[in-house]
Amino acid sequence: MTDPDTLAVNTIRGLCMDAVQRADSGHPGTPMGIAPVAYTLWQRFLRFDPGNPIWPNRDRFVLSEGHASTLLWSLLHLTGVRAVDPDYEVLGRPAVTLDDLKSFRSLDSHCPGHPEYRWTSGVEATTGPLGQGVAISVGMAIAGQWLAARYNRDGFPIFDFDVYALAGDGCMMEGIASEAASLAGHEQLSRLCWIYDANRVTIEGHTDITFTEDVAARFLAYGWNVTTVADANELDQAARAFHTFKAETERPTLVLVHSHIGYGSPVEDSPKAHGAPFGAEGVRTTKRFLGLDPEADFVIADGVRDHFDHGIGARGEELRIEWEKRFEDYRAAYPSLADEVERMQRRELPGGWEEALPAFPPDPTGMATRASSGRVLNSVAQAVPWLLGGSADLSPSTKTRLTFDGAGDFEPDDRTGRNLHLGIREHASAAVANGMALTKLRPYWSGFLIFSDYAKAAIRLSALMEIPTVHIFTHDSIGVGEDGPTHQPVEQLAGLRAMPGLLVFRPADANEVTETWRVVAALRHEPAALILSRQALPTLDRSELAPASGVARGAYVLADAPSGAPDVILLATGSEVALALAARDELAAGGIGARVVSMPCWELFDRQPRDYRDEVLPPGVRARVAVEQASTFGWDRWVGDRGSIVGMHTYGASAPLRQLLTKFGFTPERVSAVARDCVAATAGHGPERQETEDRS
Repeated sequence: MTDPDTLAVNTIRGLCMDAVQRADSGHPGTPMGIAPVAYTLWQRFLRFDPGNPIWPNRDRFVLSEGHASTLLWSLLHLTGVRAVDPDYEVLGRPAVTLDDLKSFRSLDSHCPGHPEYRWTSGVEATTGPLGQGVAISVGMAIAGQWLAARYNRDGFPIFDFDVYALAGDGCMMEGIASEAASLAGHEQLSRLCWIYDANRVTIEGHTDITFTEDVAARFLAYGWNVTTVADANELDQAARAFHTFKAETERPTLVLVHSHIGYGSPVEDSPKAHGAPFGAEGVRTTKRFLGLDPEADFVIADGVRDHFDHGIGARGEELRIEWEKRFEDYRAAYPSLADEVERMQRRELPGGWEEALPAFPPDPTGMATRASSGRVLNSVAQAVPWLLGGSADLSPSTKTRLTFDGAGDFEPDDRTGRNLHLGIREHASAAVANGMALTKLRPYWSGFLIFSDYAKAAIRLSALMEIPTVHIFTHDSIGVGEDGPTHQPVEQLAGLRAMPGLLVFRPADANEVTETWRVVAALRHEPAALILSRQALPTLDRSELAPASGVARGAYVLADAPSGAPDVILLATGSEVALALAARDELAAGGIGARVVSMPCWELFDRQPRDYRDEVLPPGVRARVAVEQASTFGWDRWVGDRGSIVGMHTYGASAPLRQLLTKFGFTPERVSAVARDCVAATAGHGPERQETEDRS
């Protein structure tokens, strides 16, 4: 008679094989090899209640090798994880049904090709791009340590969860994993455990064609504890490894598991096991080897579900109920802290937080928007205790350091600090912030806009997951000046704006910065990118111009034509808004009425009712000029086929800013000339649409 553990492991393997075979697509080999270790973790160690998969103190399990998604789908199904709706209510139906498994990789199935957060309950993070999951897990572990430091009290261990990430050879090769592991080792994140599924196979072949480093030695050098499981099929070895992790109090742990990809199949230990179904006969052969019925698909033997119910189900429910009782006592003893925890879980902010937002008086000299953002950020962070973050070694430049009393630095000897030092690790920094957001903190991270390219994959995932990570980028244009083309972001704005679900803000002055933070801080299911200037921008006189509250609608009429109906509309963002205002004055002197529209957030403007959009950009006014120190890509939507764009077509140059503005046409005289030509063209007296810039 097969023992319950072996039967459960082989049931997982059978479901994984069948799902991939039915879909005729997927990655069956990895789940087959690592299933025993994942089973041991879930059944014996993971503090997780399938009946309430979102209770705050649950352990987190991140499948970083997301191509092995059938492993996670099988575990979610067999353990009976309940579905959760967008309002965080636990529903009576399962997160993953057997029909979902049977429709793996099919439209609308809750078992997509890679794990997707917010689509399938029980998925802690969207993974697939290798290395992202392990980097996200570092953010989760940082969040866990910070939560414990802020909220735990004697007798009330409100937060003491562990974070596990299952990674493969591909994750270990990706640079983001190295960045994240280095940070985790420095921070001594002892509640973090990476399980390295070393099956020695990638798509092109065995890993020895590209990857011969000593991974254990690398992690020891990072400051990790390393333990090895010599045979993935030995459950006791896996259990000993997890006990070793649980006993470690000063270092993160790497469990290095030697597994056999496609275990039991005709293509075991072969690259052929990685990314293709075994085939009907291959599945039957494998099932015979495992003692399963070779002619039956999607079989769950009698007793398997009960076995999970009595393991992870009973243990998780007991731990969750104990925690809820403890939290009730905690609420009575520490009501304000309990209120913070509950608001955080619902992604709500403290009452009255907006009162902290500063207003800035008119100032023709003004300040850089990075500087005003730093002031607003500090005000918001004092009102929202769980808002924290840092930079990729650039906080003196990005102005993102929290400087109020008690802000402190998050380090191994002080977990209460709210300033993170993320090091020169842009890719990992963004992923770490995502992990913190997934743990319901309000995180931000920052860097120079040019280096957003290093972080694009993680920024994209924050949008895909619909989490409110705040990505702060400064040095937003050719205003970087003497640093030259390598540091002058030209195409980055267009790339960020191309991401569905990401709100991109480029505010024009200090008060637009305040209004940007008013929107961004309150976001619950959307990330935002703040694009901020290095150079000072005038603080506009709102007694003469429209209020900055128009930021909430994405674009607004900042200043209208003196005589009423405009002859031309000047559209601009950021530092170019003041330029557009100067051009408006020059045009007025020549008898041309110009409307200036500030467009800090295209995405929000696009969501407004057509009536409002037509009010700001009347369809009858076809003379339109967009002005932005960036690629012209995308502006044609707003200026139309008769409009013009003053933008960048090169990577800039190394020179003082004033010289660059003249060279590339960002002067009132040049913008006015383009506007006059545009008015003439739309009246039928000149050439049509032009994009202008001195390209010499």
